[in-house]
Amino acid sequence: MASMPQKDQQILQSHAGLIHRVVIACQNRSLVPDLDGILDSAIANGWTDLVHAIREILKGRRDTAVLRPLDEEDQVIVAAILRGLQDPSTLPDLDAKPDPALAAPALAAMAHAVRRGDAQAMQALAAMAETMLHSGGDMARLSAIMHPLISGEREAEKLTKGMSTQGQTLVLAILEELAKLEAH
Repeated sequence: MASMPQKDQQILQSHAGLIHRVVIACQNRSLVPDLDGILDSAIANGWTDLVHAIREILKGRRDTAVLRPLDEEDQVIVAAILRGLQDPSTLPDLDAKPDPALAAPALAAMAHAVRRGDAQAMQALAAMAETMLHSGGDMARLSAIMHPLISGEREAEKLTKGMSTQGQTLVLAILEELAKLEAH
């Protein structure tokens, strides 16, 4: 994964759990009982094309034509699933943490767009929050503070309560990015 662009690496780390679940489900569907629920939630959050591609893979499709109708982020996720099916050593590390320096600007931009009424950003952020919630730890806590961030909460101590140092660093970076966006 080190030779991939940082943006792609960040996408893979953000969706590592889903990527692993799909690969495992392709090998033995009974090992991943929550996959259908996760996919249903993804559809409800607007990730219809991604879920369609994943369901095609679950049915046995393995050709790269499944990537064509997908946007850039979804292509990265589905390509990782296809690679992981051929060579499990290519799967993203489940224990690696997303780089806050890359995640903060994107999360802040999405929160800012939602605050300004962007419905697409709201759908995308809701889907990300769902994924973060299932990740547990700081990511689940970050998911829980998305609504307060969008509503205008900026008190760092309140937003970072119960987080590790790495989680706190991410939230502080998001707050810094939001301050820049709100200044304009």
